[in-house]
Amino acid sequence: MITGADLGDGTYRNPVLNADWSDPDVVRVGDDFYLTASSFGRAPGLPLLHSRDLVNWTLVGHALERLQPAGEFRVPRHDCGVWAPSLRHHDDRFWIFWGDPDHGIFQINAPAIRGPWTSPHLVKEGKGLIDACPLWDEETGEAYLVHAWAKSRSGIKNRLTGHRMHPEGTGLLDEGKVIVDGDRIPGWFTLEGPKLYRHDGWFWILAPAGGVETGWQGALRSRDFFGPYEERIVLEQGDTDVNGPHQGGWVRTSAGEDWFLHFQQRGPYGRVVHLQPMSWGEEGADGWPVVGDAGAPVAVHRKPDLPVQPPASPATDDDFPGGRYGRQWQWTANPQDGWATQHSGDGLRLTCVRSADAHDLRKLPSILTQRLPGAECVVEVELRLDSEEPGARAGLAVLGDSFGWIGLERADDGTVRLVHRFAESVAKGERDAGHPRVAPEGRVRLRIGIGAGARCRFAYDLGAGDGWEPSGPVFAATPWRWVGALLGLFALAPVGGGHAGAATFTQFRVVSP
Repeated sequence: MITGADLGDGTYRNPVLNADWSDPDVVRVGDDFYLTASSFGRAPGLPLLHSRDLVNWTLVGHALERLQPAGEFRVPRHDCGVWAPSLRHHDDRFWIFWGDPDHGIFQINAPAIRGPWTSPHLVKEGKGLIDACPLWDEETGEAYLVHAWAKSRSGIKNRLTGHRMHPEGTGLLDEGKVIVDGDRIPGWFTLEGPKLYRHDGWFWILAPAGGVETGWQGALRSRDFFGPYEERIVLEQGDTDVNGPHQGGWVRTSAGEDWFLHFQQRGPYGRVVHLQPMSWGEEGADGWPVVGDAGAPVAVHRKPDLPVQPPASPATDDDFPGGRYGRQWQWTANPQDGWATQHSGDGLRLTCVRSADAHDLRKLPSILTQRLPGAECVVEVELRLDSEEPGARAGLAVLGDSFGWIGLERADDGTVRLVHRFAESVAKGERDAGHPRVAPEGRVRLRIGIGAGARCRFAYDLGAGDGWEPSGPVFAATPWRWVGALLGLFALAPVGGGHAGAATFTQFRVVSP
C-alpha cells in the first residue's frame, strides 16, 4: 500500500488521494466525511470513501452494483456510464445524482452509506445531460437540480440548466431554464461540473471552466435560483504546478472550518484529489469564497482542526481470502456469474473466459481492475495457470488506450510459456514485447515497476533461483479519454466449447520502490 498524504506532524501534502478518483464530491454527516467519484463504465460503480479528518481516506464500498441499462454495459464502454456524481444527505438519507451522457440523469438513495441503495431512478431522460447536482433548500422547502451539457451528445456546452425538482427527488417540475450561459462570460468556456449550495442568503454554484487540464475553479452566486448569476474565479494554477484545479465540493467541519476538495488531471494517473483550505467573506472578498492560498492551490498545509486519525489510504494489496477480491477492484463492464469463484483457500481464481477478442484487452469485460497509483511503485503478483486449453492465458496488465501485459499462456504443444505482449493506442491487436520462454511449473511471479511519468518496466521470476528477470522495453502507460490507466488481472481462452479452466492469482502487492 502506498501512503503519504498525512505527514504526521499536523500537516498534509497534496494530493490527499493520489490516484484516479475523478470528479469528487463530499458531504459531512456528524463527525464523518464521505466522498464519491466518477466510475464511468466500470462495475461496481460509484465508490464510497470515508474519512474523519479529510486527509486519511478509506474505501468502504460502492453504491451502484451494476450499470444501467444493464444490457448496454455487458461490454466495456470505458468513457461512458457514471459521470461526475453529487453526494448529499437529506431527510436522513444519502443521495447520489449523476449524469449518464447517453441516457440522462439518474438518482439513487440509501438510509446509510453502506446501503442498501435503491435501484437507479431516471430523473431526466436525454442525451448530453451530465454533472447533475440537487439542492434541498431548507429555508423555503423547495428542491432544485442543476446540470451541465456534453456537446458530444447534445451539441450544447458551456451552459448550466436549472430545474425545480420534486422534493422526493423522483422527477422535475418544469422544463428547465439555462441559468448560466458561459458564452456570455468573457473568457469562460467549457463551464461544467456544477455543485449547488445555499449560503448566507445566496444560491451558490461552484463550477469549473476552461478545460480539465488548463482551466480554473469558478464560483457563481445569485439571490434567486434561476438567476441572474455573477461569477468569480476562486482557484487557479498561478505559479504552482497544479494544472487546471478543477471540479469538486465544499464541506464545513463540525469546528466551523471550510474546505474544498477538487481534482487535478495528471495524464495516465487520471484525476488525483487535492484538499484546499477555504473561507468565506475575508477582507476584500465581499462574501465570496477564498480557496487555497489566496486563490492558488496549496502543496502542504495544516490539517483540518479535527481529532487525529491514523494514516490511511484506499487499499491496494490483496490476498484474496476465500477467492474474494477487495473493494478496490472493479470489472471493466457489468460482471457475469462464474468469472471469479470462491473456494476454501486464499487466492483469486479467475475462469478463463472464452472470447474472440482475446488479442485486445481493451474490448474485454472480464478484466478485474484497480486504479494506477499516482506515485512511483512496484506491483507484484503470483500467478498459476490451471488450464489445459491451448491458447488459454492469464496475466497482469497495465490497461489504457494502449496496454501491456505479462503472464502465462498454454502453447499448442502443451507447455506453459511466459509471454509479454503490448498494443499501441492505434493497434487493433497485441504483439510480443518480449521473447516467450517456457515456464516449467506453470507458475510465475510477475512484477511491474512504475516510474516517473507512469513508465512501466516488466519483470518475472520463474522460481528457478535466477531472481527477477527484466522483460521487454519500457512501456509508457496511457489513459483513455476521461479515465486514467488501470492495473488489471485477467484469464482468457479462445472461442470454443466447454470449460476452459482457470488461473489463480495470489499475494497482490503495491509497494514503494
